[in-house]
This record gives sequence, structure tokens and C-alpha cells, in this order.
Amino acid sequence: MSKVIITGNTLTIEEVVSVCRNYYEVELSESAKEKVVSSRQIVDDFVENGDVVYGITTGFGKFSDVSISREESELLQRNLIVTHAVGAGNPFETEVVRGIMLLRINNLAKGYSGVKLETLQTMVNMLNKRVHPIVPQKGSLGASGDLAPLSHMVLPMIGLGSAEYNGVTMSGAEAMKAAGLPVITLTSKEGLALINGTQVMTSVGCLTVCDALNLIKASDIAAALSFEAHNGIVDALDHKVHEVRPHKGQMDTAKILLKLLSGSKMTTRQGEIRVQDAYSLRCTPQVHGASKDAINYVKERIEIEINSVTDNPIIFPETREGISGGNFHGQPMALSFDFLGIALAELANISERRLERLVNPALSGLPAFLVEHGGLNSGFMIVQYSAAALVSENKVLAHPASVDSIPSSANQEDHVSMGTIAARKAKEIMENVRRVLAMEIMCACQGIDLRTNNGLGAGTAPVYNKVREYVPVLKEDRPLYEDINICEELIIDGTIIDVCEKGIGEIKF
Repeated sequence: MSKVIITGNTLTIEEVVSVCRNYYEVELSESAKEKVVSSRQIVDDFVENGDVVYGITTGFGKFSDVSISREESELLQRNLIVTHAVGAGNPFETEVVRGIMLLRINNLAKGYSGVKLETLQTMVNMLNKRVHPIVPQKGSLGASGDLAPLSHMVLPMIGLGSAEYNGVTMSGAEAMKAAGLPVITLTSKEGLALINGTQVMTSVGCLTVCDALNLIKASDIAAALSFEAHNGIVDALDHKVHEVRPHKGQMDTAKILLKLLSGSKMTTRQGEIRVQDAYSLRCTPQVHGASKDAINYVKERIEIEINSVTDNPIIFPETREGISGGNFHGQPMALSFDFLGIALAELANISERRLERLVNPALSGLPAFLVEHGGLNSGFMIVQYSAAALVSENKVLAHPASVDSIPSSANQEDHVSMGTIAARKAKEIMENVRRVLAMEIMCACQGIDLRTNNGLGAGTAPVYNKVREYVPVLKEDRPLYEDINICEELIIDGTIIDVCEKGIGEIKF
């Protein structure tokens, strides 16, 4: 079994994906264990000395001015979890829950949170033994962290709530017992340390960014196939055009498209058929490139966040301080995930326009709706309708969540990020974009056949051939959703990218 070593400082997006989707196990490094023990000793000293430290010897939020005795500390932490577990909506997918747990483990392993080593090890054991708490998707304001969903994550640890074990949902207590794991009793600071952070929004966003990085490769492939179906003009991809406006994503996209189309007999040069193409073809480098730059920016923010301390108060063993700050505030992630959603939505916007040009005989010169004997056959007419509906839905979803805020905890917590909403919206947008790209790939392949396939590019030919292994040319109407499902699955499982990269090498941006 492959394993990820948790240090608190070195976790990568690739490792997150391995744990979430490939069920890699995790293990605390010795240095992390030492830091956790050291941090915990400081908290014990605060309690012993009666020091006033938020969430340790005081209540929470508006109750921060209420003193809590040492004898009440355990009940305080338990009450925190049970009262904050008020999530709503459908539960997160298992992969997201695994990401939440992993990121919280990594956060606590940094040694600034004051949890007991036994508590942290319980989380590690749950992850490795596949005890996955049932965590509702809705109910987080994104500051003070993801309080409600993280509380649901904690419930099975104390014998409450619900969890999935070996794919079966049961009570949290039953799941822990079935996995051979003892439930725990939280003590001073631990409840707060477990729920005060951005790990829910970051788990959703991290997996979405991973998918987005692959999706943008698929969008370049889809565009290249549409280029060939339209006999597109490759002069617009000339490196000289893009070097005089040197945005990295734009230059990369032009280079990738030329590589995909290398050797194609289906593209044209300026003036051979027409002088210039419509924007949805000619401006592909500018549009896809801007989305590439945006997605890479978000990836950098996530790489910072997954190895950051997002707790409150933060325990500093070096100076023996517990300082109340605002690292739980999700604004850096909220803005990033809103940006991610917008960047992804644009990939579908331009894809749908390329698809429309394919099915519209006035724009393509191909048979109407890409089918012979139109009238009797509707062909791909309603594919464009569906794509347009998804694109319009994305426009609603792309409205930024981070511009909203609402006061909570009697106005003590008077500005919040809505970052978890931003992450969830970005994920939904990504799924819609993937569907639209699958539709474009399907229609582009049909357009290539109707145009007469005289020979495709080094990158597009293997993709076309792979699609045609599963989706035959449409000669008369049949249920098209099945064909779209196949094309989408070829994107999801990476097949389209794999066969393409075998032909031209890795697509880098």
C-alpha cells in the first residue's frame, strides 16, 4: 500500500488526490509527533495556570468573555461539537471527506493547535481504516472556518453522528467499533482545534483544481478537433502573434494547438478558403490561455493553504503564547475559488460557440445539424440546446460568493468569506464544463467525417480514433445521450488525454 508521510509542511496536491481517490494511507512523521506533543504541553500549562486564552479557558464567539473552569473544559469541547454540527443538504462524496480529514490532519500536525497526539492519531487511523464521517455539504460561512461541516467530521470520533465504513453507512459509534477504533474524549482546546479551519472548502477546491488542470487539456483537444472540422486557419496560432502579447497561458495554448494539429490535412492557411475565422476559433489561445493562467494561480493558492495553520487561537511553543487571530477566515480561498469558477465557465462558453458553428449550416457549410437527410433526422440539433443550458447555468453559478457576507455570533463574527459555497460552485461549474466539452468533441468528430477526413493532426488523430472506437458516425438518429456519456467518460478517466499525449508528448502549460 502506497503511503503519504505527514509533516505539516510538505503535502502536495498530487498527494491529496492519491489519498482521496486512490486510498493511499497516511502516517505522521516523527517530527510532527514531537511538535504536536510540545504544543499540547503549552495548552495543559494554560489550563493548569488558569491563563485566559480564547477557546481554552473561555467560551466561543460572543461567549469569549465567559470564563471556563478546568473541570468544565471537557464538557465545553464536547458541547462545541454537538451544537455546531448543524449542516444541511446532501453529504459530500467520500473523496471530499477523505480530503477534509487529510487536510485537517496535516494542519494539526504542524504543532500549533494543541491537540493530544492520541486525538490526531485517531484521525489518522480513521482515514487509513476508511471510516468516513457523513458530512453535509451546506451550512458553512467560511469563517470561523468550516465550523458546521467539520463538526460533523468530528462526531464519529466521540461516538456520535454517522459514518461510512466499507461503503456502508451506519452510526458513528458502530463504524468506529467495526473498524476496531476506540472513541475518544475531547479535552481543552481540542474541539476548537478540530473544527476551526478551511479544510472543507480547500478539499473541494483542491480536487476541483486537479480536475480543472486535466479539463483544460481536454478543452485544447476539443478546440483542435473543431479547428479541423471547420478547416480552421492556423496562421492565427503563429508564435509571432502571441509573442507580442506574451501572456504565458496564451503563448502556451497557441503552441499546444499547433502541436495537436501538426501534420493535419484538415487545416488551412490565411486566404485559402477565407481570410480569418470567427473568434471562437481564432481567439482560442487568448481565451483558453487566460483560463490556464487563472487555474494555475488558484493552484498556487491551494498549495499554500494545504500546508498552513488555519486554527484559532494559535499556540506558539517557542514563546509559550496562545494568540487569537483570523487564519480561519476563508477569504484567500473564497476569492480563488470564485476565480476558478469564472475561469472554468469561460471554457464552456467558447466551447458551446464552436459547437454552435458546427451544427449551424449557415456558419459551417456542413449539412444542417451534422446529419444527412435532415428533417427526418434531427441529428445534433438538441445537443447545442443542452450545451447552451449548461453554459447559462454556469453564468448563474459563476456569480462570486465572496462578495457576500453576513454577520454571525451576535455580530462578533461580522465578516465571513462564503468560501465553501465558492468551492462547491466551482465544482459544479467544472462538471458542466466537462459535459459541454464532451459534446463538442462528439460533434467535431462528426463534422470531420462529413467534411471528409483527409488526415488529422498528430494529437487529434488518436483522439478521433479513440472516440470512433465507441461512438460510430451518426447516419440516422439514435439516443445521443449515450454517446455523450461515453465521450464524457473518456475525459473523466483520462483516456482522451493519454492517447493524445502518447502521440505528441505531455501537454504542458
